[in-house]
Amino acid sequence: MCAWPPLLLLCCWGLPPVVGRHYPHSAVLDWASRYRLSWAPQGSAIAFRLEVRTQGYVGFGFSPTGAMASADIVVGGVDRGKPYLQDCFTDAGRKLKKDSQQDYHLEYAMENRTHTILVFSRQLHTCDVNDKSITESTVRVIWAYHDKDFRETGPNYHGSNRGTKSLRLLNPEKTAVISPSLPYFDLTNQDVPIPDKDTTYWCQMFKIPTVHGKHHVIKVEPLIQKDHESLVHHILLYQCSSALNDSILDYGHECYHPNMPESFLTCETVIFAWAIGGEGFTYPPHVGLSIGTATDPQYVLMEVHYDNPSYLEGKMDNSGLRLFYTPDLRRYDAGVIEAGLWVSLFHNIPPGMPEFMSEGHCTLECLKEALDAEKPSGIHIFAVLLHAHLAGRAVRVRHFHNGHEQQLLAYDDDFDFNFQEFQYLKEERLILPGGFSTRNEMCLSYLLYYPRINLTRCASIPDIMEQLQFIGVKEIYRPVRTWPFIIKSPKQYKNLSFVDAMNKFKWTREQGLSYNNFVLNLPVNVRCSKTDSAEWMIQGMIAVPPEIERPHVTEPVLCSSSSFLSHNLFLVLLVALYISTTTPRNSGPFVL
Repeated sequence: MCAWPPLLLLCCWGLPPVVGRHYPHSAVLDWASRYRLSWAPQGSAIAFRLEVRTQGYVGFGFSPTGAMASADIVVGGVDRGKPYLQDCFTDAGRKLKKDSQQDYHLEYAMENRTHTILVFSRQLHTCDVNDKSITESTVRVIWAYHDKDFRETGPNYHGSNRGTKSLRLLNPEKTAVISPSLPYFDLTNQDVPIPDKDTTYWCQMFKIPTVHGKHHVIKVEPLIQKDHESLVHHILLYQCSSALNDSILDYGHECYHPNMPESFLTCETVIFAWAIGGEGFTYPPHVGLSIGTATDPQYVLMEVHYDNPSYLEGKMDNSGLRLFYTPDLRRYDAGVIEAGLWVSLFHNIPPGMPEFMSEGHCTLECLKEALDAEKPSGIHIFAVLLHAHLAGRAVRVRHFHNGHEQQLLAYDDDFDFNFQEFQYLKEERLILPGGFSTRNEMCLSYLLYYPRINLTRCASIPDIMEQLQFIGVKEIYRPVRTWPFIIKSPKQYKNLSFVDAMNKFKWTREQGLSYNNFVLNLPVNVRCSKTDSAEWMIQGMIAVPPEIERPHVTEPVLCSSSSFLSHNLFLVLLVALYISTTTPRNSGPFVL
């Protein structure tokens, strides 16, 4: 035991704390700022630092759902001057058990009159069936603490001192330094009443402030009203049509409402996203988001998701975003490409499916046309936002070039709708005219790249008529005078739309599985859009998707058991979305 002044009870286990260790990432896990997590990926291992306002035990772990069941947990603290750390797990019934393979290694522990601090480490992949591998996917961290220490008979129940937070533990470290004196402008809501209901999406239009000449936005950070950290769940910023005028700025409105203003429908391309647990976004030193020219965004729509499960009343919110900009131009303008499944009414997921995979392609034809015209030397992708809705469970962006699959561009095998932020790529990826593709309920990826070209959407949908032929549709009314179009025959579907016909069909699980295999092999209808809804010539045409291996074969994981740990320890793009069984069995297909 180490000797310390009377104010502190500090105990060391093994080696002293690693001198000068840098923790590039940190997050406050609870609403009261009593529990702070810091972490540092180090090659095949990761180090954690917990600072918790308690003199009892501290619990930390990883859960597949954010709940206690089937979780990987470590419990530690300082009890009467002696540090302890125990690797545990829970079974499906949430019973806590000691793990026979102890893979978490205590490096440092201390306790004073207010806080307990623990520093420990583990391998990313431990070969232990009771441990969760740590990957680039979203991790649902769980935490707990108590004012009394852990005993051999088991810990005291933590009560309400517990929670969960989604994080990405292996994000690259951000090294760019931004001057605090940079000019900025804020896009914030003004006294928006938060309804006393579980979920609300609020949309507000803004005009980008006038600047004299071209500037670059180089950082965006959230402005969350004090004490609303648990209410503001995520913020999306969309680029809107430049044909709008200032009359649309006078009001906000609930998003996706039947009476939503038509101007909102012109705002389709995400240029920034923030979610609970996420940080601000800083552009690489050689790239910026251009503002101030005729081709730059003039109007934007900010969508704020309010999460109010306690049905709190009388809350008014003024949260939003702060954008830092500079007249010192970067070398490249940043662009955003929406790639994936064409968002439409023709995306169909049968009910009662144990899982379902939807695919969308940014096809060779679309990318070749746009790149050949503007940048035949290719574009460089530096960040990716994976986007789906509540049914989404996993999203992958697969990259092909000249018929050969490249390394995964981005993936999230534990997708969390309430935690969506741009992923910085560890290395920029060059996309050439020779290839690019993508495979999601809403299955999209937003690709941040440079230099900017006139391509905002590169997506696809499986051929619509062939989808209908699966359920027996023979003919639609031509010429098409309504959209969506109306079915002519057979009799049972006469005068129905695509959605109505798909809902009328009597789906079984076997038919749903056959339908999934069927649509994955259909020709696709291509979406290939320029800025302000103009289109490249390939738009609307039919293309044949590349032959790909399904499911995606991941590289084998190299894991290390605890015995190997030392004390020091330290161009086609394809997005795949898996759908869970949350669709009610007795409901119709989930159609977007």
